[in-house]
Amino acid sequence: MTTPIVLNAADVAALLPQLDVLAELRSLFQALGEGQAAQPAQTVTDFPGGGGDFITYLGAIAAQGVFGAKLSPYIPVKNGAPIITAWTQLMSMTTGAPLAMVDAMQLTTERTAGTTALAVDLLAPATASRLAIVGAGPVAQAHLHHVLGLRDWDEIRVFSPSLGADADKQALWSGLSSAVTLAGDADSCIAEADVVMLCTSSGHPVINPLMLKRGALVTSISTNAPNAHEVPPEFLTAAEVYCDYAPTTPAAAAEMRLAVQNHGWSADDLRGDLAELTCGTCPMPTGVRPVYFRSVGLGLEDIAMAHGVWKLAQAAGEK
Repeated sequence: MTTPIVLNAADVAALLPQLDVLAELRSLFQALGEGQAAQPAQTVTDFPGGGGDFITYLGAIAAQGVFGAKLSPYIPVKNGAPIITAWTQLMSMTTGAPLAMVDAMQLTTERTAGTTALAVDLLAPATASRLAIVGAGPVAQAHLHHVLGLRDWDEIRVFSPSLGADADKQALWSGLSSAVTLAGDADSCIAEADVVMLCTSSGHPVINPLMLKRGALVTSISTNAPNAHEVPPEFLTAAEVYCDYAPTTPAAAAEMRLAVQNHGWSADDLRGDLAELTCGTCPMPTGVRPVYFRSVGLGLEDIAMAHGVWKLAQAAGEK
């Protein structure tokens, strides 16, 4: 029986450059579409006394023979930023024994960006050349890293309120690609963009969808903040909507819940998810309306990423 290992943040950082994140996620969603993976709904458990919460992300991948869970707590700190951590327990479907405990903070960033990149590759027109990014932190930087080679980007506009007063961060972004320019506001950032990636931790909408060009693809991610959403819920009624996993995402994404409650949208209006897109079993965007892709983060993504770095660690140990 394989001895379980602990991969801390430093171990993960050393292994990540060797991991083909997009290939791992593409393989995962193909397995999901073919019935070779199982994805239960994520759950949120409140700590007693209002002291925060934790999200449990579960998943099983028969094709890889692994299952497991990621636990990600949100712990408020008085007069300080909340504590957010994440650890993934990887288990064997063959023996039922643990394989690894993996620090998932960087893996979460990479799988979040990699999932968006897969959506961009599947949903954006082949001719897309103008990219907009709202947000400027590590998650936004990872998003750019993973989509940089997917299209021939002539222009990459970036906006974040934090960029205006931070010369070092401005220099960092300018150094990521010669196509990067810094926008003065969100409206000018997304105007005429073919792809708009929202990479913030905002609890409220960060763009005005009226500024989008016809057929633009907008991608959005999640944060632990209660009812967080990066687009106005009513935008869903005007867009062609896709998500990472149709059976569970509408119940987890705040703007989807709010669109159902207040704007007459329905989960039945979803055109497809990443499993269906990867397997070619759902309709593609028409180009007539804007396209919205929502990712809430799946346990399967966490399991796939943990399995990927575990394999690399095993291979390194055999050398």
